[in-house]
Amino acid sequence: MARRKRGRPVHGWLVLDKPAGMTATRATGAVRRLFDAQKAGHAGTLDPLASGVLPIALGEATKTVAFAMEGRKTYRFTAAWGEARETDDREGRVTAASPVRPDAAAIRSVLPRFTGVIEQRPPAFSAIKVEGERAYDLARAGEAVELASRRVIVHSLEFLGAPDPDHAEFRAVCGKGVYIRSLVRDLAQALGTVGHVAALRREGVGPFGLSQAVPLAKLEEISHNALSSGALGPADSLLALLRPIETALDDIPALALTGREADRLKQGRPVPVLRSDNRKVVDALAEGATLYAMAEGKPVALLTWDGALAHPLRLFNL
Repeated sequence: MARRKRGRPVHGWLVLDKPAGMTATRATGAVRRLFDAQKAGHAGTLDPLASGVLPIALGEATKTVAFAMEGRKTYRFTAAWGEARETDDREGRVTAASPVRPDAAAIRSVLPRFTGVIEQRPPAFSAIKVEGERAYDLARAGEAVELASRRVIVHSLEFLGAPDPDHAEFRAVCGKGVYIRSLVRDLAQALGTVGHVAALRREGVGPFGLSQAVPLAKLEEISHNALSSGALGPADSLLALLRPIETALDDIPALALTGREADRLKQGRPVPVLRSDNRKVVDALAEGATLYAMAEGKPVALLTWDGALAHPLRLFNL
């Protein structure tokens, strides 16, 4: 007999404003407990030092995490000049120092080098695996970790100002896999000094932004008040904050299906695309493209298009 899953079948996205000092994994666990959800996952790791947008998928929304992670990320961050740190942020020990403090003109002059497709070497203290081990575990054990550089994209990098000679503030919009810690390390090197991240706040991930984000303390307050009043269970009182599963699918096409077509997909069978509005969608797609199906206002499945039929990739069990 199959074991009953702990928690409730809660489905959707919660946009958390993660507090600094907490890991993304711990924050996700806290949200899962507050919602009493059976399953949860997050879209994009956020360092403990960092605060800001951490999209958390509950239940069937976890099947769309990969799509959210592909979205553009927006960060506001502060670089501290004059000290290199082993973690490339303020939490690590100092490994090098420099008296050089770049001025605004110098900073602006190097920004084009870090915009567009660039080569970037991830920090030694990162979750990337090296022969099956996390790089940060090897680094903490005292092993020398030199990760290979890789191509990433920085869509824009803006200098916002310098509150004092030791610090400079920036905003970056970037693609998947960009490390802000590496960006600051390399900016400092280009400016003839050393540096690290002093503060970091993520302002957006794909369709999720700060305007939608809820602080963890607020979630806990809502849950506590609901429990005290007895009117609703603490998890029930939070459900209004959830965003639909399909929010993470904003960048891929959608098909509107009938209930019969949806049933066919749920049986693992492909569906022909007959309706004229759906034809307009698929006629613009290449073979192998991903799309998703909606029926009666609910997501049904992730699909792949073979040029003639839409085949189910993953079903949503709602």
